[in-house]
Amino acid sequence: MKRFIALISAGWLTVTGSVHAAAAAAGDFPKALASYGDGPEKGLLETLIGRVQAEPFNAVATAIFVLAIIHTFLASKFRHMAHEIEEAHAAKIANRKRAEDNNDDGRPDEVSFKGQILHFFGEVEAVFGIWVIVLMAALGFSKGWGTVVDYVGHRVNFTEPMFVVVIMALASTRPVLRVAEQCLRAVASLGKGSVAAWWLAILVIAPILGSFITEPAAMTIAALLLARQFYELKPSPKFAYATLGLLFVNVSVGGTLTHFAAPPVLMVAATWKWDMAYMFTHFGWKAVAGIVVATALYGVYFRKELAGLNEAKRAAEAGKAKVAAEAPVPAWITIVQLGFMGFTVFVAHYPALFVGGFLFFLAFSQATAHHQGKLDLKPSLLVGFFLAGLVVHGGLQGWWIEPVLSRLGEMPLFLGATVLTAVNDNAAITYLATLVPGFTDELKYAVVAGAVTGGGLTVIANAPNPAGQSILQRYFPSGVSPIGLLVGALIPTVIMGLAFMAL
Repeated sequence: MKRFIALISAGWLTVTGSVHAAAAAAGDFPKALASYGDGPEKGLLETLIGRVQAEPFNAVATAIFVLAIIHTFLASKFRHMAHEIEEAHAAKIANRKRAEDNNDDGRPDEVSFKGQILHFFGEVEAVFGIWVIVLMAALGFSKGWGTVVDYVGHRVNFTEPMFVVVIMALASTRPVLRVAEQCLRAVASLGKGSVAAWWLAILVIAPILGSFITEPAAMTIAALLLARQFYELKPSPKFAYATLGLLFVNVSVGGTLTHFAAPPVLMVAATWKWDMAYMFTHFGWKAVAGIVVATALYGVYFRKELAGLNEAKRAAEAGKAKVAAEAPVPAWITIVQLGFMGFTVFVAHYPALFVGGFLFFLAFSQATAHHQGKLDLKPSLLVGFFLAGLVVHGGLQGWWIEPVLSRLGEMPLFLGATVLTAVNDNAAITYLATLVPGFTDELKYAVVAGAVTGGGLTVIANAPNPAGQSILQRYFPSGVSPIGLLVGALIPTVIMGLAFMAL
């Protein structure tokens, strides 16, 4: 037995040593942008062609990324196919009596494997992770296993996905959600607790709080409260998408009052020496103005439906039997859990610390289980999986994003950053902007303004968006349509653009 263990240990050391050696020999991939040796004097098309010739895998990585984006638009089709297959499978099970009597091998399984696979392909949160497998297979075939290990193991930063998993799980706990609800209830009470008052309070105040508790936490709290106070009343599809788009846009810009809460701002704050005073005077007050105007505009437009939902809420409350009030959460438990959130935000850049803190929170949650709700980690893990896949793909897109940004003037740069954000995480856009030499203060402002303005156009535009979609997608029968989200976010995006560039 000892010899067997020794052989296994030696084999394992050999394998891991080979992996480390292969990673060390992988070379510089992806190529540093400065190493291409092209300057702004070359045309954009000439630059892009030259970079593909210098590194052919650039084209492969971007083609796979485009396919992943197309897949997100087709996710609802996969879910529809899955439902059809599972319905047929259920009918087959219902009529299997003869197979059971014969006790043969023709008895269908209780679960349709094909249906489950199609469900997985239809999960928006799984899309980029699925295509990471294709990307890594292509990279391994092209450059070897060592390059795959080096890129994923050393060059991709997974801090943001891990942070989103932890902060989303913390923000969705019963004590934290009750505190947020009580604070917003005080504001909604000014409008007598009507649906419109709740709707306005959640969509205005929660995104602004994102500047202090981070955008992922604000998105989680806002989405959970919207689910309870708005979406459960079954608004029309048009109003449902308008609210979702408005939420995503408001959260994207709501984190700009400070320099540490919004991922696209965080990427540039230290490099460009932007502090809290700079953020508030250049971005924050404009973001607040845009949030108020956009939300008020949607509120006026949907005022009749809000009134109808209020009547539906009263009828539903009148028809319900009076239930016992939910047991209050002791203040000390709430304080401790808010402390866990505060600690996580404080050490947001250090995974070893916030993951360790989260493990202590899990122990605390178990010890106080009678005051906690069900801790469902599946949504936060799926969101983390989505973001992890996105950063793996996004790390190989700088070869074309950087030359596009460097060739634009102030207004074209703002518009370009807004559009590019729709197809790539806005934090990646601003990070690449820090690599462009010679950016003036006006250009720096334009690229960040564009990145946060476009953060609500798609689910991949801003890191907290997958969290909001994961929580609210059950209120969209066929899943959240990317086109529906885009249309819902379009008007608030225009208003935010005007606020940043005209005020």
